[in-house]
Amino acid sequence: MHPLIIDIAGTRLDAADRERLQHPLVGGLIYFGRNWESRAQISELSAEIKSIRPDILIAVDHEGGRVQRFRTDGFTRLPPMRALGELWRQGQGGKRRLNRQAQHASQVATACGYVLASELRACGIDFSFTPVLDLDYGESSVIGDRAFDADPHLVTQLAQSLMLGLLQAGMGNCGKHFPGHGYVKADSHVAIPVDKRSLKRILKDDARPYGWLNNTLTAVMPAHVIYPKVDARPAGFSDIWIQDILRGELDFRGAVISDDLSMQGARQMQGRTLTHGEAAVAAIRAGCDLVLLCNQSLDGGQALDAAMAHVSEAVVKQQLPLDEASELRRRALLPASPAPDWDELMCSSAYMQALDLLSELF
Repeated sequence: MHPLIIDIAGTRLDAADRERLQHPLVGGLIYFGRNWESRAQISELSAEIKSIRPDILIAVDHEGGRVQRFRTDGFTRLPPMRALGELWRQGQGGKRRLNRQAQHASQVATACGYVLASELRACGIDFSFTPVLDLDYGESSVIGDRAFDADPHLVTQLAQSLMLGLLQAGMGNCGKHFPGHGYVKADSHVAIPVDKRSLKRILKDDARPYGWLNNTLTAVMPAHVIYPKVDARPAGFSDIWIQDILRGELDFRGAVISDDLSMQGARQMQGRTLTHGEAAVAAIRAGCDLVLLCNQSLDGGQALDAAMAHVSEAVVKQQLPLDEASELRRRALLPASPAPDWDELMCSSAYMQALDLLSELF
């Protein structure tokens, strides 16, 4: 099985990177801004990675707005998702006008998803961790304008439209951060947020898009948030949230991917800080099919090697439930259609029409 998504430190592979990519537990690689130099460079890097591991998932956080890793050399600067929610709400003032504006906002969301996915795929990138399904309560600085809106119905409609655009370009999707990160102020990169609301309230509001989209989502990313009225563990380490609620009550059948386990807040559990390897094992045991070990390749990669060794030891001791279903879910995230050529994409009518729709947001 291949549950680990790792990273690399630079814009080229070194010998250690090549060795790690061939590790039997590695199933994916995530890009960051530090891995970007140009379209030609990222395309060559992706091609080299695939020559070593054709079945590896190359992923990136490329939502739009402030979370967009590639912004130059031809890449379209995508709007934050809040802009789509605001476009939808411009129709307020009459049912007919609202319906027309909602339909138009949905079309723009689909165009956004198509541009996002087709540009990435033309550079050899398989997958983006998008869309954000969190509700915008106006409190969370880490979510903020990454969210479509505060209304779960509107969030669901726009997310579904954006995912249609991703699908049209041959890319899957990842709803995040289950069951909802928008209510809490704390940033899980540096602290562990705590949401003290009841399960009933969370399921009624924040988690609604996951239930409504359970047959459309190809992946879900749990939040690094503790919901103490449900479980003392963060959602990404909780079999209650992942197995009982997400898979059981909400009937989600796609892949579950942990959020970045290098976040300080991610590894605070039951009064101590887990190592990155311990966190990876805990997330897999809770029900994650894939786990993100980000920023561990820096400083020579000793931290990444230590984490991978810890997970390997747990496998040898048969302490991890690495089953065939997890592997099938990982493989389902890989595109089924050939990637487009960049120059041909730029001239295609579908791409130009999508850009035209997006232009009104800038």
